[in-house]
Amino acid sequence: MGFDPWDAAFVADPYPAYRELREQGRALWWEATGQWLVPHYADVSALLRDRRLGRTYLHRFSHEEFGREAPPPGHEPFHVLNDNGLLDLEDPAHARVRRLVSKAFTPRTVEQLAPAVDRLAGELVGQLLADGGGDLLTVVAEPLPVAVIAELLGIPEADRALLRPWSADICGMYELRPDEESARRAVRASVEFSAYLRELIAERRKEPGEDLISGLIAAHDDEGRLSEQEMISTCVLLLNAGHEATVNTTVNGWWTLFRHPEQLASLDSEKLSTAVDELMRYDTPLQLFERWVLDDIRIGDTLVPRGAEVALLFGSANRDPARFERPDALDLVREDNPHLSFGAGIHYCLGAPLARRELTASFGALLADGVPPLKLVREPRWRDGYVIRGLDELLVEF
Repeated sequence: MGFDPWDAAFVADPYPAYRELREQGRALWWEATGQWLVPHYADVSALLRDRRLGRTYLHRFSHEEFGREAPPPGHEPFHVLNDNGLLDLEDPAHARVRRLVSKAFTPRTVEQLAPAVDRLAGELVGQLLADGGGDLLTVVAEPLPVAVIAELLGIPEADRALLRPWSADICGMYELRPDEESARRAVRASVEFSAYLRELIAERRKEPGEDLISGLIAAHDDEGRLSEQEMISTCVLLLNAGHEATVNTTVNGWWTLFRHPEQLASLDSEKLSTAVDELMRYDTPLQLFERWVLDDIRIGDTLVPRGAEVALLFGSANRDPARFERPDALDLVREDNPHLSFGAGIHYCLGAPLARRELTASFGALLADGVPPLKLVREPRWRDGYVIRGLDELLVEF
């Protein structure tokens, strides 16, 4: 099979290989990481909702009972941080934490942020315009979601430069087979980010504000409140998940538009909401999502046993012709578009409405009246890494 996440040519265009995978079957054993690859939309969608799979197994089994080795003791700070976040919790802990976080992170919270999102997007595009162009990744795509999440959490402006490097180092552990150097950076970032947030939470306990951290401290129900570790892990997850997908959708999306000039020429503010979803479907920022098999399951004719790990291929599912008409065609006005880029089931992305708001704001600011059309300076390179897939840079001019 042509599936090779460590090959630069595959990372640049994995979609032909996905087509081959879908033709070969519904669950395909991949020796390189000891996982079952699941490439079809119907299966990926169903398994995201199937409680016989989980992001963790520790709510039901020990490492020994599950036939897995415990992580090295030196990696513990990363795993404590990661395992207490919504993305890696399973019920009943997941339901409790999500319920409490949802009390603070409401649709109204997103709506209140809207003016700040629009203002920040306008300022960043204004800077790019004043410079006559530059790297869309570092000037617009990265600063916008990081600034929005920092605003949401109430992180002082002077400290915001710390966030992106911490997040990048932590997210390195989500790639397939991360090396020891990646683990070392992730552990260091986990320790530093956790210590920083612990101090910020202590300050907000003394002097609550209007920010999300103050809201998380105050959130409670009959079952109690969030622990300090749950608050820290929630804040880190909001930054990591809340900006990685948005950054990559922005730059990958513009790279897609540059390769479809007729679609770019027809794009206007009225089409932005459907266009953003289509760009997320067409070139998915999160290509693969892993789940543990907690009880034997059957995928097509294949019995996948308890203790196995499945790799749900979002990028392949979003191009599956069994679900999407003309899946390899970019259609910015596609109405029937239930893409899986935000996940599904209990782990559906809590920040999806905010991500869409940020993307609509940044694309809208770059397409606004009075802003000259963007032009690509040179073909971009893809960053190392496949699971969270994005460009190394995107140089543009007006």
